[in-house]
Amino acid sequence: MNLQQLRYIHEVARRGLNVTEAADALFTSQPGVSKQIRQFEAELGIEIFERHGKRLVAVTEPGRAVLAIAERVLRDLDDLQQVGSEFANETVGSLSIATTHTQARYVLPAVVRDFMRRYPQVKLSLHQGNPRQVAEMVLDGVADIGIATEAIADYEDLVMLPCYQWNRCVVATPRHPILHESPLTLEAIARYPIITYDDAFTGRSLINKAFLGRGLKPNVVLSAIDSDVIKKYVEMDLGIGILARMAYDAEEDRRLGMVDASHLFESSTTRIGLRKRAWLRTYVFAFIEGFAPHLSRRIVESALIGGGSDPGL
Repeated sequence: MNLQQLRYIHEVARRGLNVTEAADALFTSQPGVSKQIRQFEAELGIEIFERHGKRLVAVTEPGRAVLAIAERVLRDLDDLQQVGSEFANETVGSLSIATTHTQARYVLPAVVRDFMRRYPQVKLSLHQGNPRQVAEMVLDGVADIGIATEAIADYEDLVMLPCYQWNRCVVATPRHPILHESPLTLEAIARYPIITYDDAFTGRSLINKAFLGRGLKPNVVLSAIDSDVIKKYVEMDLGIGILARMAYDAEEDRRLGMVDASHLFESSTTRIGLRKRAWLRTYVFAFIEGFAPHLSRRIVESALIGGGSDPGL
């Protein structure tokens, strides 16, 4: 039994049981991977993968247990390597963040700027996706940190840390009558075509919930994955927009009017997601605290060790 065999079975599982792709990713040969997996199975006395001829078609029940252990071992090995890097040089390395468009566009720029000034030798990369993709990038090790509003709380293998709460606004062309509704109501909004987020994004479920609770069926004529697209089509007067409040800037969005809608919808909570028991370098804690000042290193480390979440905002 050796670490290389663990890497082989882990990568084969990651690649959807495609041994050729796994071999390419590991810079080795397909027959070599197959041989090592067979030897590993023989040593364990079980089959990790079900086969149809020479093709792998499924993971067996004992194979799922083996793969879970292999993932933990490989992750711990990576943490060991990071410990060495940490104490060799605390200010050099890389940080990968997975997040949604709204966070990347409207919330993170100032945080990223300050971090890069403080840690100029840390290579920072941003990966964008919908909330579920964000969570999966963290679980797969593609990203060190995930930042999103929905979905992160649904993954048991992620530690969930609440960062801040936010709500929504309605945007429209400057002369649109919705801007003069006082007070603004869901009934008034429902009278017009609506442009808002795709179902997988930015608290859309709470928008749907609010209308459903009043027995209303909103006329959503267009849904998009980011706020800039929504605002563009609202500017074209194709409907009114329901946006995250953070996505409206009076200076940048001079062609649109805005009215606050926080009294109509439940607040949403943006969270940071981290792999349970992950080992983080000093500058990762610094980035987290720069994004959410209440999340000190002590609080984050306590949550990681305990595998839970910090309850307070």
